[in-house]
Amino acid sequence: MSLSRRAALAALTCLAAPVWAADSIEHLVSRARGQTVYFNAWAGSEAINAYIQWAAQQAFAQWGFKVEHVKISDAADVVRRVRDEKAAGRTRGSVDLMWINGENFLAMKRGGLLHGPITDSLPNYALVDVQGKPTTRLDFAEPVDGMEAPWGMAQLTFMVDSKRTPQPPQTMQALLAYAKANPGRVTYPRPPDFHGTTFLKQLLLDLNPAREVFYKPQTAAAFAKATEPVWAYLDALHPHLWRSGKQFPAHAAAMRQMLADGELHWALTFNPNDAANEIAAGRLQASVSSYQFPGGTIGNTHFLAVPVNASAREAALLFINLLLSPAAQARKADISVWGDPTVLDTRRLSPQDRALFTQKPAPGQVLATAPALPEPHGSWVDPLEKEWLRRYGT
Repeated sequence: MSLSRRAALAALTCLAAPVWAADSIEHLVSRARGQTVYFNAWAGSEAINAYIQWAAQQAFAQWGFKVEHVKISDAADVVRRVRDEKAAGRTRGSVDLMWINGENFLAMKRGGLLHGPITDSLPNYALVDVQGKPTTRLDFAEPVDGMEAPWGMAQLTFMVDSKRTPQPPQTMQALLAYAKANPGRVTYPRPPDFHGTTFLKQLLLDLNPAREVFYKPQTAAAFAKATEPVWAYLDALHPHLWRSGKQFPAHAAAMRQMLADGELHWALTFNPNDAANEIAAGRLQASVSSYQFPGGTIGNTHFLAVPVNASAREAALLFINLLLSPAAQARKADISVWGDPTVLDTRRLSPQDRALFTQKPAPGQVLATAPALPEPHGSWVDPLEKEWLRRYGT
């Protein structure tokens, strides 16, 4: 699948953006030509890296600018770099585009480290499902305010081998019972790994019927009250975990491999299509199935943002618009490519573009999508991780 020249130019003719009000389309494209976008993005997946390389090739073919994938493991390091460069008065920074969300977005927004608003400047943003997917407008309970552009959807999802576990646990309490009945076959990644912290946040929401407090900045009193049932649950769960809860896998990928090896009966991911991707690649058995708790699991959107001192601002914005195009979003959603759910409202697309998203369910895909529970406010993350480490990290 490739973006045609005609489609690319048609998208550009829609540009009528406040940021570019003084520029003609031709002037904008002319300024982007020859620029190099240093795109700082997580590099822990060969499929994702290949997709970014494909998109970079499209950008160069259409508009003559380069995209260099700066491969990172932690977006917080990029936030610190942008902050340091701004403090040093560096107006042409080393970061042009970031893959970001959550507490890192909160830090950059509050610190005045983002260029924007940008979403009204992107023609393809009009295709985003901002009503049906509210996390495209709220990032960990923080209003986006146009300062970052939605790129993909994610939701906490669980995996089991249906031959071994035909009736997987459907609640956190059922998971506890399953762990007690199957000692050593359940675990979760060690916080502050993202997936491990997400497991803790799911516990927060499941064990507290009044959830309003989680969508406000945390206070010491609210934190102590809300986390009390979490620590009680973990105290009961840990003795029955893999290695008796005295060690934890480093990340979700390790859990997935342990599931494939039969060492674990249960694993988690934040991509509903993760198991389908792995089955298609031959790394998981076709009997592995994915599911979400019927009452809902934590979901969010991941975003793209341009730092305030980006050196290749015009090219970065054009690249975001390309990544929001139906062709690029459909390719990203393809199980054989990445399998990352789209942010677009496919009902608003032309029949031709809508057809790009039509796929038969693949083995391992979630068949019944549960409600997506919005992420708690980003201020809950750091104290939650620190308290977990204090209690269980030694």
